[in-house]
Formats: sequence, C-alpha cells, structure tokens
Amino acid sequence: MRIAGVAMLAACALLLINGCSGQPLSTREKGAAYGAVGGAATGAIIGAFTGNPGAGAAIGGGLGLIGGALVGNAMQNRENEQAQTQAQIQQQQREIQRQQYEIAALRNQTAQ
Repeated sequence: MRIAGVAMLAACALLLINGCSGQPLSTREKGAAYGAVGGAATGAIIGAFTGNPGAGAAIGGGLGLIGGALVGNAMQNRENEQAQTQAQIQQQQREIQRQQYEIAALRNQTAQ
C-alpha cells in the first residue's frame, strides 16, 4: 500500500506541475518530470523489497530526474535543429521562387 501511495503522490506532483504552469512544458521539462515519476515509482518498488520504499522512491526519483532531463534535453536539441533546418529550407524555397519570378520577368522583357 505504501508503494501505491508514493506512486500516486509522484503522479499528482507531475499533474500539479503541468497544470499550474502558465505555458506548456518543454520537451526537456517533460523528460525530467516523467523520469522523476518513473524513477520514484521504480525506486519505491525496489525499496519495498529492502524494507524502505521511501528512500527507494527518493533515490529513484533523483536518478530518474537526472536521466529524464538528459534525454529530454537531447530530444529538445534535436527538435531545435530540425526547426532551424526547416526554416532554412523555407528560406531557400522563397529564394528559388523569387528567382523563378525574375527569370520569367526577364523572358517577358526579351520577348517583347
């Protein structure tokens, strides 16, 4: 029963953090939050076998927070790189369209 209580407390903390923020969580923050909750739940289960689910949840939550933040950070960096690449592609497409328009205008001028 204590394990379920710790897991429920961790899930409630995640919902509270997500619900009270003024803006959506970043990928980095989501990774950290999910890692902390998952780590706390896993730590509580492992700690139950040693007779101390609270310490297991605390240790697991801390390790999960660090791991989740690292994974979330890598994912957010990848998202940022993809957004930059997409912006560059769109800029190049606009430049191509502009040049195509200029070519068409020059053809019209020489045809007249």
